[in-house]
Amino acid sequence: MSELSHVDETGAVRMVDVGEKDVSRRRAVARAEVRMAAGTARRLRELPKGDALATAQIAGIIAAKRTAELIPLCHPLPLSHLAVELEVGEGAVTIVASAETTAQTGVEMEALTAASVAALTVYDMAKAVDRELEITGLRLVEKTKSPA
Repeated sequence: MSELSHVDETGAVRMVDVGEKDVSRRRAVARAEVRMAAGTARRLRELPKGDALATAQIAGIIAAKRTAELIPLCHPLPLSHLAVELEVGEGAVTIVASAETTAQTGVEMEALTAASVAALTVYDMAKAVDRELEITGLRLVEKTKSPA
């Protein structure tokens, strides 16, 4: 069990102690996709700028800022930058979320949270017209650390 970062040698869950780690510049990028019928994607593309996709973008940003409240053992982080980009393709909306901080621990959970909540928001907005929506491919695509 000791191989899991949030589990001690007895099997009890714990918050990781990052107190001895050096502060460094950290960045993470996550990606998710909401697959849908081509007609649903077309409807999203045709909406005036600032409607459904802007709502999903803001939802992702808000969620990333609240990651420590949503995932019990995450450290609250001072985020220096957050971006959530959505692109509507022929049969899917692709979401790419990036998060940055200067801290003692990484921001991958914030990036993943942003991508997932943005995807959930797209799903919520399109579910009335498409019963075959599927959120897929949520993953970390980049994680970097450099001196502060």
